[in-house]
Amino acid sequence: MRQSLLFTKTRREAPKDEVAKNAQLLIRAGFIHKEMAGVYAYLPLGLRVFNNIVQVIREEMNAIGGQEVTLTALQTPELWSKTGRWDDDAIDVWFKTKNKQGTDWGLAPTHEEPLTALMTEYVSSYKDLPRSVYQFQTKFRNELRAKSGIMRTREFVMKDLYSFSRTEEEFREFYEEAAAAYIKIFARMGIGEKTFRTFASGGSFSTFSDEFQTVCDTGEDTIYVHRAKKIGINKEVYTKEVLAELGISKDELEEVKAIEVGNIFPLGTRFSDALGLKFKDEEGTQRPVIMGSYGIGPGRLMGTIVELLSDEKGIVWPKEVAPFPAHLIAISANNADVTGEADRLYELLRDSGIEVLYDDRDVRAGEKFADSDLIGIPTRIVVSEKTMSAGGIEMITRNDGKTTFVPDNEIVERLKR
Repeated sequence: MRQSLLFTKTRREAPKDEVAKNAQLLIRAGFIHKEMAGVYAYLPLGLRVFNNIVQVIREEMNAIGGQEVTLTALQTPELWSKTGRWDDDAIDVWFKTKNKQGTDWGLAPTHEEPLTALMTEYVSSYKDLPRSVYQFQTKFRNELRAKSGIMRTREFVMKDLYSFSRTEEEFREFYEEAAAAYIKIFARMGIGEKTFRTFASGGSFSTFSDEFQTVCDTGEDTIYVHRAKKIGINKEVYTKEVLAELGISKDELEEVKAIEVGNIFPLGTRFSDALGLKFKDEEGTQRPVIMGSYGIGPGRLMGTIVELLSDEKGIVWPKEVAPFPAHLIAISANNADVTGEADRLYELLRDSGIEVLYDDRDVRAGEKFADSDLIGIPTRIVVSEKTMSAGGIEMITRNDGKTTFVPDNEIVERLKR
């Protein structure tokens, strides 16, 4: 992509109504646009990052047997009334409306009910289980106060996976596979070292659940981490009984602020009982399906990466999710030879299957470097009179500023590696 053709522009100052660092930097760098409080649009660079995050999650969900679908956001009350969750006292974040005939509709905040009902059409025997089904789907939640930039919004995409098992043992086996997959996802995102599987409340679903919390000073949650065991305990369940169950003493824990980047819940038979999702076992006995729920918000994860990995110059994207692997910058000072060499290199990289953002704008070198720092692509490639005379390019890594001279004949191989 040629930067001169991007309709978006960088901004020197953040909007005055944004206090979250992730939103400030993402807006300044031209990744997102704020429509209203708690509602953001993803612009070309931001959508590339978002889609890269989605792809990492998709790969790890597929690896544990997940099957991808897309369910509808529009919901009618009949189904949700069977579980008691159409009532605002049960779920207080519904967006509800009526169609022209006066029929009640809602925009789904989650999808346990629709998917459980769908599975009743496909599950009847023990041979139909276990199964796991997931989607990337837009959710709507009428949060009283949207805050924290793209990490807490009223409209957002959620990866929600639901598991369907025959026995508690079978469910627990998949539950642990999903937890391990989540750890892989966060490692690939560059936040694995600071993310802890955290003992938490099960809310309305179960006694306990697991959260995945990333330690960050701007986090909304307080957790207690055991760094050696790589686990955490949410403040809401921090009791002597829980400590005893985990075999941990109070003095081994460190109190920190954290951002919840994912969660997994045992659902038991809460929804299968209410909606009639049953199967016949090998003896022909009808039994309810045991379920689990597993959520990650790609946008929330994107915001967390920015909160955690940015510096005073701008964003620092991990290579797995960066909008481009490299940022090509021509420092030409009206030198046609430099421009020609940068154009040649751009075409060479594109033909070699390497996508780059090419800053071909007619602006000062300082502005190009400042924008490159703000946008945060992992590797910067600089073409100038100096590099041409030496027969190569300068390669600069964004996270540490390390500069390496790379000869022409090694550029493609180095970037691929």
